[in-house]
Amino acid sequence: MLLAHPVVLKNLIEQYETLRALHAEDGTEEARRRMEDVAYTLCVSTGTRDVDTALVAARHQLPGARAEDDSLLAT
Repeated sequence: MLLAHPVVLKNLIEQYETLRALHAEDGTEEARRRMEDVAYTLCVSTGTRDVDTALVAARHQLPGARAEDDSLLAT
């Protein structure tokens, strides 16, 4: 599987978190739509199917992530 560049993943995580905060605050249709687009891109970039798993996977691919810590992935 191809892996997204860590800079791209970091940018996507930051965008998603910002948009989530905007949507929670304003609840605008535009913020929701953009948040869904970024969530989809995160899922595609990490090979996952839901945004929560995509966020965990993306964070694990960033420099400094502890590869042996998979506690967030176990359910």
